[in-house]
Amino acid sequence: MATKPLSMSLFPFSLPHKLRNPNPNLLQTIHLKRPILIVCKSTPQLPAEAHQTSPIAQPEVQGTGAAAPTRGELFLERHQSVAASALVLNTDKNTKKKKKKKKESISDSLRISTGVASCYGCGAPLQTLEKDLPGYVDSETYELKKKHRQLRTVLCGRCRLLSHGHMITAVGGNGGYSGGKQFVSAEELREKLSNLRDEKALIVKLVDIVDFNGSFLARVRDLTGANPIILVVTKVDLLPKGTDFDCLGDWVVEVTMKKKLNVLSVHLTSSKSLVGIAGVVTEIQKEKKGRDVYILGSANVGKSAFINALLKMMSQKDPVAAAARKYKPIQSAVPGTTLGPIQIDAFLGGKLFDTPGVHLHHRQAAVVHSEDLPVLAPKSRLRGQSFPKFQAISGIMTAGDIRLNGLTGFSLFWGGLARIDVLKALPQTCLTFYGPNSLKVHVVPTDQAEEFYQKEIGVLLTPPTGKQRADQWIGLQTERQVHIKLDDKERPACDVAISGLGWITVEPVNQSLGIAGSNDEEITEELILSVRVPKPVEVFVRSPMPVGKTGGEWYQYRELTEKEAELRPKWYF
Repeated sequence: MATKPLSMSLFPFSLPHKLRNPNPNLLQTIHLKRPILIVCKSTPQLPAEAHQTSPIAQPEVQGTGAAAPTRGELFLERHQSVAASALVLNTDKNTKKKKKKKKESISDSLRISTGVASCYGCGAPLQTLEKDLPGYVDSETYELKKKHRQLRTVLCGRCRLLSHGHMITAVGGNGGYSGGKQFVSAEELREKLSNLRDEKALIVKLVDIVDFNGSFLARVRDLTGANPIILVVTKVDLLPKGTDFDCLGDWVVEVTMKKKLNVLSVHLTSSKSLVGIAGVVTEIQKEKKGRDVYILGSANVGKSAFINALLKMMSQKDPVAAAARKYKPIQSAVPGTTLGPIQIDAFLGGKLFDTPGVHLHHRQAAVVHSEDLPVLAPKSRLRGQSFPKFQAISGIMTAGDIRLNGLTGFSLFWGGLARIDVLKALPQTCLTFYGPNSLKVHVVPTDQAEEFYQKEIGVLLTPPTGKQRADQWIGLQTERQVHIKLDDKERPACDVAISGLGWITVEPVNQSLGIAGSNDEEITEELILSVRVPKPVEVFVRSPMPVGKTGGEWYQYRELTEKEAELRPKWYF
């Protein structure tokens, strides 16, 4: 009988229990100073076909069960990888055009994280090559943070400038902003949201109450798919004093239903005063059901400010949200501050994402110079400017002219951004302008309006500000005639909303003007206005928004059927 190998005789415990040591005396002759443990690892043998078809090793699994990455994390990593790859390709093209002396190895000069490393302020991928590009960090800081695995705590150079009040635009293309550097197009930012419709997420859609129609995103379902939507109306603290929010909430729901957008609920909020934020937090916790939450809206609608207010409210009871406030998105008056999805660990069970704003070409911000953009953002409570006013303006008109005919035959300039010609109106007709308080309204006779505009554009009529910008100004190229039927002279007939600017409330008869009325036979059945704006800007005619102390007096609630009352979304304030 052949002798067994030494390893087998030394370690009988590694053999099947049926085998016996053929030479038991051998164990007594060998003295082991310390026991030896042998661990055997079995590796399944792959078939020959697998070796031939899969020469490349498969990536390691990132986790299963509770440790598995969420859909939001995969969505964020995918988009940041695409953005980083595009930046590398653009850098390669620019480097080839330089002189041979300045050519260096891209691997030595460029440091871009293709994972989830991005600026926590704007979402741009971090890079160390181009100082003027978003996401720039000096190489020493980058390497230090990378060494300590703290890249997610880095704020890029552009965000630092924005936090100190600098106006640095970064978006070009259709819907971008002129006058500044354009690093990414509006189409590219919109493309980053294209996969959102395939995710299982809860959408929080933001709308600016001052620019309700211009910031509404009418085709939002193209981006969100069938995901549920919570509608949040921001900046309600800017509305005139005395506004009845019961009437306002009902008005918002009515307009939303006319746009055929199904939402879970409507919330009137203010990120500055935290009004209504608690209701949004409750609704999100109720409806998210483990899904990721995406904050969606047009550019400069207040998404970052809303997220900061959301975290502030949640941090009172949730330590996770309190920790997330340390690295919150940057706030700025510049449209297009956020350039990529920003992941925020705001709560357990799903993530919170700040998304790039959807840049719309039909808003005034798309035609105004980048340095004039702060003028379009109201900073204090709106004060309506009502006309006619019985005072001479620039020596052109007198109070007697308006007392006789009202505004018929006059033109009203809203800064240099809009012109309203009153072609037909009642003597008692009143126009009230609601928008940024820094934009003044000037009234001149229509036959002198063109001469006045050419003379005062850039001087009295601003924006554009200054002669140089006035020479480059595209002018008021689009004209739209608005015919307004007078069904009820005791309440405003309608609002004429100018996208990205504000709105004009048209009151057919304002008894407070002190103008003698016409006979009943002479009262016209319609008003005719001509509205002129820059070419891409849109003009909307809508039902009047109930604002101010008088809004609650004339607003009428619509009677609802049982089915309408059941399907109608609830609103909260």
